[in-house]
Amino acid sequence: MAVYTEVGEADLAAFLSRYDLGQLLSYKGIAEGVENSNFLVRTERGTFILTLYEKRVNRADLPFFIGLLEHLADRGLSCPLPVQPVSGEALGELAGRPAALFTFLEGMWTRRPSAEQCGEVGRALADLHAKSGGFALTRANALSVGGWRPLYDGCGPEADKVSDGLLAEIGSELAFLEAHWPNGLPTGIIHADLFPDNVFFLRGRLSGLIDFYFACEDILAYDLAICLCAWCFELDGAFNITKGRALIEGYHSVRPLSDDELAALPILARGAALRFLLTRLYDWIHIPDTSLVTKKDPREYLRKLRFHAGVRTVADYGFQLGGEAA
Repeated sequence: MAVYTEVGEADLAAFLSRYDLGQLLSYKGIAEGVENSNFLVRTERGTFILTLYEKRVNRADLPFFIGLLEHLADRGLSCPLPVQPVSGEALGELAGRPAALFTFLEGMWTRRPSAEQCGEVGRALADLHAKSGGFALTRANALSVGGWRPLYDGCGPEADKVSDGLLAEIGSELAFLEAHWPNGLPTGIIHADLFPDNVFFLRGRLSGLIDFYFACEDILAYDLAICLCAWCFELDGAFNITKGRALIEGYHSVRPLSDDELAALPILARGAALRFLLTRLYDWIHIPDTSLVTKKDPREYLRKLRFHAGVRTVADYGFQLGGEAA
């Protein structure tokens, strides 16, 4: 469910009067996504996406998100472009929420990614990292290693009701990652949430990236580690080494990874798994079942965390450099 705020036709027509888009023809809510209310809007001038930013998104971050999309689109990355009104700012207000209108990207997300698609995602992620360079605004990653312990503390003994012994297992992992989190690796703007439902494919090829509302500044290779978690596991929980190889090779072909980045990737992936385990666990415990927010089972990421904890080198992800295991 991703329509938390309903929009009346008259209010929407008044909002659209700020733009040179002709009359409103139709609109409907989009059921996917978890953070904001989204609508597919058709006018005489085309099809657009309307986003209403809900309370889980910090209003102060919106200029960063909108500016980043403008920056990336201007450099040729296929992503939603904020539509500029005839006068005023791209960010407006509708139904008591901050709101903006975006161009519509053709394509659909894949529920069963292929190795070839994983390779395309790796190349697109590296392209995003390259094209985000020079963006003037910054935003810290509140969900990097420094933000995990408050989530852990907020889960408390309730964690063991989700899985027996979970609180102690997470505590051990958290202490390890806090002590061993890598420093000195290349940083920049990362997407931080590039799951399959945020990547569109059209006629078998990647057509665009969406949902930049976790974008921030952090270790670039950490973004790749998040994609290893999101793209390379099968429904039964098994890691697909062919997909892992394709993802890393795709990224490396556009932005070559340093030896230090490759060596750190298993720990970064371990951290990525813990990050999503903690945020899902926190929501699982604290959000009422009657809430409109979709809760996701944290145990999926417990299994992924255990896998990454057993990885020693990127060779375990299938990546080889110069014909030898890296």
